[in-house]
Amino acid sequence: MNVNYHLEKPSAISKVLSPNDTGETGGHQAGILIPKTGSVLDFFPCIDRSYKNPRAQLRFIDPAGEKWNFMFIYYNNRFFGGTRNEYRLTGMTSFFKQHNLKAGDTITLQRLEDDQHLINYKRANSMSTSGDILRLGSSWRVINI
Repeated sequence: MNVNYHLEKPSAISKVLSPNDTGETGGHQAGILIPKTGSVLDFFPCIDRSYKNPRAQLRFIDPAGEKWNFMFIYYNNRFFGGTRNEYRLTGMTSFFKQHNLKAGDTITLQRLEDDQHLINYKRANSMSTSGDILRLGSSWRVINI
């Protein structure tokens, strides 16, 4: 798959998972919310926003070498008679369940060359703070690699 990325793109981002992200609240949501502005959105490929709910499939490899397919979606139906106007990364529930991820744990997404991506995670109790992380909002970070 050949996708276009924003010109100024970070090579890695991380997110501290919320109870909504991991399904711990019992609610149903379509994936992890991606901020509409800032460098986190720049990590993801550009998608054509001129049609309803455009998306791009992203393939990730976890530390064990298992492959995961997630969808980066712009739910823009507000501009087509609906109410939503948000970016989300969907299809992650199986990954969260397989690795028993909970609120407070952190996932890291890294983009490599040739449209390859890595996904990793850290348990909340193994987190360390680092000076090379720029904090964006309350749970997303751009990582300088």
